[in-house]
Amino acid sequence: MKNQEKVWYITGASKGLGLSLVKQLLAGGYKVAATSRNLTDLQEAVGDNSDSFLPLAVDLKNENSVKDSIAATVERFGHIDTVVNNAGYGLLGSLEELSDAESRENFEINVFGTLNVIRHAMPFLRAQKSGHIFNVSSIGGFSGDFPGFGIYCATKFAVVGLSESLAAEAKAFGIHVTVVLPGYFRTNFLTSGSLGVPQYPIEEYTAVRDSQNAHQQGINGNQPGDPEKAVAAIISVAAAEHPPVTLFLGKDAYGMADQKILSLKAEMDKWAHLATATDLD
Repeated sequence: MKNQEKVWYITGASKGLGLSLVKQLLAGGYKVAATSRNLTDLQEAVGDNSDSFLPLAVDLKNENSVKDSIAATVERFGHIDTVVNNAGYGLLGSLEELSDAESRENFEINVFGTLNVIRHAMPFLRAQKSGHIFNVSSIGGFSGDFPGFGIYCATKFAVVGLSESLAAEAKAFGIHVTVVLPGYFRTNFLTSGSLGVPQYPIEEYTAVRDSQNAHQQGINGNQPGDPEKAVAAIISVAAAEHPPVTLFLGKDAYGMADQKILSLKAEMDKWAHLATATDLD
């Protein structure tokens, strides 16, 4: 299928990796439906008024809003080929500090918003027996060794788990699923608009405050990853005949993943004598 015939549906498209992806796809001749909470922000950020671009105001927490946006995409372009669940935000605070409401809101967007999209995109993909779903997680969805990011990591671990199961479920219908685990890329993810902090911080959590300061003051603006290269990699994976289920992005993500794998293997080996002696005799 030529690029001009391929249709992408992307959430969280008004900034960050989502915005870079939309712009590269439009420049490459693809048709793109893109969502954001604020339609004006999205239109101004993309700056494209062509027939190939469909901007959509969507509330990912509202299932009807998601359903209507996918229906509008199919009505406009005739079908959907690639779905990218990119929308999400960071949350930095210890598990004790973050309220139930703050924690649940992070899951609402990062996990249940993704599920809403999957639930309403799958009928179209199943009917055509083709398609590709990308779910954007994080290296924090593979390693939780980040003080203050427990809830955020929990949401991204959930995205990894549901993506692996979805890949197994969707395979029979000719649908590919790839979960993307980026490292640090130079976007606005660590700014106040994309990173939540607890309303009531606890003074004793010095490691969490140190992590917060490091991310907001030191890492923000100095991330090693190039977002344009990241989205180019995603577009290449979408064109692959046999795409991966798991895609780490960035040298830092690969390094942290390798470290986690080696650490886990060492720990398993250390306790294998006890942990494997649990079968019925």
